[in-house]
Amino acid sequence: MSKSPGNEFIDGVKAELPILVGVIPFGMIYGVLALQAGIPADQAQAMSAILFAGSAQFISAQLIHLGTSPLLIVLTAAVVNLRHALYSASIAPYVQKLRSPWKWLLAYLLTDEAYAVAITHYQAGDLGVSADMSARQEPPDRADYQHWYFLGAGLALWSVWQLSTAAGIFLGAVVPDSWSLDFTLALTFIALVVPNLRDRASLAAALAAGLTAVAAMSLPYKSGLMLAALVGILVGLALEKRA
Repeated sequence: MSKSPGNEFIDGVKAELPILVGVIPFGMIYGVLALQAGIPADQAQAMSAILFAGSAQFISAQLIHLGTSPLLIVLTAAVVNLRHALYSASIAPYVQKLRSPWKWLLAYLLTDEAYAVAITHYQAGDLGVSADMSARQEPPDRADYQHWYFLGAGLALWSVWQLSTAAGIFLGAVVPDSWSLDFTLALTFIALVVPNLRDRASLAAALAAGLTAVAAMSLPYKSGLMLAALVGILVGLALEKRA
């Protein structure tokens, strides 16, 4: 069944909605922490619009509060965001035929949450194309518009992130510390990962990466995250090769 760009866009927004429940308090927490770190309200909001990377924004705010040098802040944020290179490599085959403005826009909107929704949709489209091709030897039109799905998911997340950041900036003083809203970050990533653990290799990769992240959490500059990602990839590849 073929779909229009508008339908794909709306479907992308709908797929992102459950994840946004956890993003809202996460954005509010960032707004609160940014103000506590001494970042002016307009600059804190601009960081959400320009950088648009939750983990990097949290770490940058903490480092600014500690008076860390700008160069070290930039390097730390870059290390934390290196995982996006893995996302880009994974999703590149599906967007390589798009024009440059589309690639630039989707690259800007590429986040953990948007990637999880988009790559699942792309992979489901691959299965649909294979089944449909075996039946009538014609590719569905839907494949031509799947980047609109990606756009819908990414823009939904971007919009909510800006609004939640603004809410945290202007209402943060009212939120008591006892609420401990930061637990929602872990819940968001759990909701992203668990549905994609469909075989032994992916389950082993997730377990290996999780254990490594816990064991290496004391490493400087959050480098334990990249080490965990590398270990997870190697374990997953090794099991797939054996299979």
